[in-house]
Amino acid sequence: MFLSSLYFFCVIASKERPTQDMKKRFENKIVWITGASSGIGEATAYCMAAEGATLILTALEADLLEKVAEKCRALGAPQATALPFDLSRTEELPDLAEKAWQCHGRVDIMYNNAGISQRGTTVETEMKVIRRVMEVDYFAPVILTKALLPKMIAQGGGQLAVTTSIAGLFGFPLRCAYSSAKHALYGFFETVQAETYAQNIRVTIVCPGRVQTRISFYALEKDGQLHGKMDAGQAKGITPENAGRIITNAIARKKREVRVGSTELLMARVKQFLPGVCAKIARKIKSM
Repeated sequence: MFLSSLYFFCVIASKERPTQDMKKRFENKIVWITGASSGIGEATAYCMAAEGATLILTALEADLLEKVAEKCRALGAPQATALPFDLSRTEELPDLAEKAWQCHGRVDIMYNNAGISQRGTTVETEMKVIRRVMEVDYFAPVILTKALLPKMIAQGGGQLAVTTSIAGLFGFPLRCAYSSAKHALYGFFETVQAETYAQNIRVTIVCPGRVQTRISFYALEKDGQLHGKMDAGQAKGITPENAGRIITNAIARKKREVRVGSTELLMARVKQFLPGVCAKIARKIKSM
């Protein structure tokens, strides 16, 4: 009965209800989104464009990013700017942040969404893979946030959003690097919120479960090779469009955390109330 009640609660909670006045909530807002060339970032960009945001879009693939920017302009963001960059070049990220700031003289909302995943056991995964995942998934958002945060405070406030993962709430098989990075993001951004809330900085932590993106295609195998396929579990996830709507609504409402997905989010509730049961379930998860 207890697990059934948790299941019902999770399913209902995962269905973010749109408000009646959905349009133009981002009018006059400068929004920078990383990982914007596909998946969750792309879908969120389209939602925010339709609501009047002025967008700065960053991703590795310049050609794909420009197509997203073009569609955003057509949807209602005529000044959408493509700012392609390889976020693994972490030593150059302070300059990237300055360039993004100078596009419009400020950034009101920064959505750190870019990331790469990983497929390999802890024993077999090479350290170069673990380091690369940590650079892109953890250190890149940290560096960009540290570059922007003083400017946001000086301008009177702002909002930070970050994509973590359900794998950032409990250990997940074959994700030693990915899960570690996502756990670390929780600690960093919750600390930022505790320190800067009084200075009108708001933080929204986005926690996706399974979403039908191409993240598994670009996931790194134990030796750094690309995984190159859609995992079966992920293929059954919610669509990026649905995820984008949920995330856009959460950021507009300045929610502290939003979990995005379907029944897999039940694991977060199990971890909260029955951590021992969660550990047993995690050992049996088919992670691909």
